[in-house]
Amino acid sequence: MKVDLLKMTENGGCSAKISPKQLEEILKFLPLPADPNILVDIDTHDDAGVYKVNDELALVLTTDFFPPVCSDPYEFGQIAAANSISDVYAMGGDPVVALNIMMFPAVSLPMEAYAEIIKGGADKAAEAGVRIIGGHTIDDSPPKYGLAVVGYVHPDKIVTNSGARPGDSLILTKPIGTGVILAGQRLGLATDRDVDEAKRQMKLLNRSAAEVMKKFNVRGATDITGFGLAGHALKMARASKVSISINMKQVPLIGETYRIADEGCIPGAAFRNLDYAEADTTFTAGIDYNLKMLAFDAQTSGGLLISVPEKIAGNVLSSLLAAGLAESSIIGHVTGKEDKYLLLED
Repeated sequence: MKVDLLKMTENGGCSAKISPKQLEEILKFLPLPADPNILVDIDTHDDAGVYKVNDELALVLTTDFFPPVCSDPYEFGQIAAANSISDVYAMGGDPVVALNIMMFPAVSLPMEAYAEIIKGGADKAAEAGVRIIGGHTIDDSPPKYGLAVVGYVHPDKIVTNSGARPGDSLILTKPIGTGVILAGQRLGLATDRDVDEAKRQMKLLNRSAAEVMKKFNVRGATDITGFGLAGHALKMARASKVSISINMKQVPLIGETYRIADEGCIPGAAFRNLDYAEADTTFTAGIDYNLKMLAFDAQTSGGLLISVPEKIAGNVLSSLLAAGLAESSIIGHVTGKEDKYLLLED
């Protein structure tokens, strides 16, 4: 039986996240535990939590799950797993073990589709060297899948979103546009080629990018997911107490992302992300409207935004390109704190 998961959901992937503004309100009610072994918690809204075990070992802990972002169950499992594991890579860690998180509508979805989702996740986890050792499933619609992941990192080599420093260059390791392309697919605006490329990018592990970060002892990074490039850059700027400038003409786009946006296909998540970041963002006069909104397009399993000293930025970029991340680009820079945390220009 052929199953089309997209027919079961309106908002898939990281577009299904609640708005960053709502999330910040919710987190105000979550008490922060006092423990000297907690090295990274929710205080800076980083990609994962980090807990120190001893002087040589800390655990990186994260979880992520969402509704289908594509039609095929196996591909959905791959993408959801890659997205979940990405947070460990963004922290400079090595993912080790994971648990499945599954919401499965038993009445409306065949068991074969469930099996394919799980298999896709298992195969992608195996590619990352992650062992899935259990999980939990509830009966719920629409289907949702993801992982709770644990990784290892040395306590002195953690990469955080608070590690950006004035004078750094910003490198993005994957093109953006998954939100626009997947919305365009529903409206018949996206070509099969662009949809296939968007899925390829979402399945692509951030492992190679993380290995390059380790090689150059990078200390500042975040992965780009549901809050969009601008939203995650803003969180990095706040956590680092700096300002970040991004030149949108330097930001790589997947296929015909710009054309689809220009035809009016801008998902609702982009407007929610803009609403969150607008007060802390300066837009240059006459900035291209489509590029402005693409900065806020919610990404699923996006690339890493890496902050590196300008003097080594060229070497880092060359290493990323040599590692097969062909669309890695220097897209901006970091300055001391200015009037606004974020500047978008074109």
